[in-house]
Amino acid sequence: MGRLKARMREAYESNQKNEHRSICLHSFSDLSHVSAATFMYLLKDCYFYGTHKATAKFRILQQQVKRALNNDPQPGPFTYIVQCMYIIPLLGQSHAEGFSHMLISSLRHLKSVESVQKDFIDAKCLAARLVLDILASVVPHEERILVKLLETFDIELKDMAHAFCGSELGDEDLAAAREHLKQHVQYFMKSESYVTAVALMTRFSIQCCDESFLIKLIGGKQYKAAEEWAAFMGKEMIILIIQKYLDVKMLKSANELVKQYDLAEEFPDVNYLYKESSLKKLAEKGCWDVAEVRAKKDTKLMEYLVYLAMEAGYMEKVDELCERYSLEGYVKSLGFQKKSCVSLTT
Repeated sequence: MGRLKARMREAYESNQKNEHRSICLHSFSDLSHVSAATFMYLLKDCYFYGTHKATAKFRILQQQVKRALNNDPQPGPFTYIVQCMYIIPLLGQSHAEGFSHMLISSLRHLKSVESVQKDFIDAKCLAARLVLDILASVVPHEERILVKLLETFDIELKDMAHAFCGSELGDEDLAAAREHLKQHVQYFMKSESYVTAVALMTRFSIQCCDESFLIKLIGGKQYKAAEEWAAFMGKEMIILIIQKYLDVKMLKSANELVKQYDLAEEFPDVNYLYKESSLKKLAEKGCWDVAEVRAKKDTKLMEYLVYLAMEAGYMEKVDELCERYSLEGYVKSLGFQKKSCVSLTT
């Protein structure tokens, strides 16, 4: 009898879950009369009713949200998501960032859809207003979400000025908006939220720092933010960050920046130093064959590889490389130099 009751209870709970899931999916299939608040309530319930692990549940729900945003949300998907972003903090802090990320990411595939471009333009001002509310702590969202909003809605200074001033825009309105944002930049810098500060500075052309800020970013290992800020500031700062990278032996990063900004004339040796560093790392891992392939077309690099083999006491590899690439003369020259050094010190 007890087993029968347990089975009946399980069947009832299963039916309840299936019924609830059916209601949710039905609602998601047509959002034309589903408010943002109702949508978020259903989305939250779908998450809590799910039996998968959190990551899997979010992934499944994101697919549902992507489909749902094609089902006529009013007045359009971008505006609808901004409305949802105001509601998300009410769901509780523990899931706010996850839901926010899910919704914003779901908009990416719609940015190129012609039929929603008007809504995208209309939503930019609303998103800018949301950004101001987040900055003012009226709507509590994480800084990462703030940055994602700026990127996803491609918010410009004029959008912020319109949201801030709410009038026909003149130069003084743009200046007022920039000054307002500058105050937030300074706050983020004081609280060492450098990534957010850089995001605001680069997006809204706010200049309020000198090279000491770059050094702080590098010291805090905020390399991506440092590179973005240096690029925003111009060639002088890009050269400075490359030099700082060289000082701490970040040769790969330095080499990438030299290539990206065509600064080989200013840093003629960086590419070769990076290649040497790569060979040394491969040699230290015992990947001599890979290192040989990398060095094959450059005699200087091959000589350096021979030197590394000698330094490691791997004489078999030294003989092999010398025979294959005719580098006996190089090895003899190294031996001669060593003998010369000894004679000078005695």
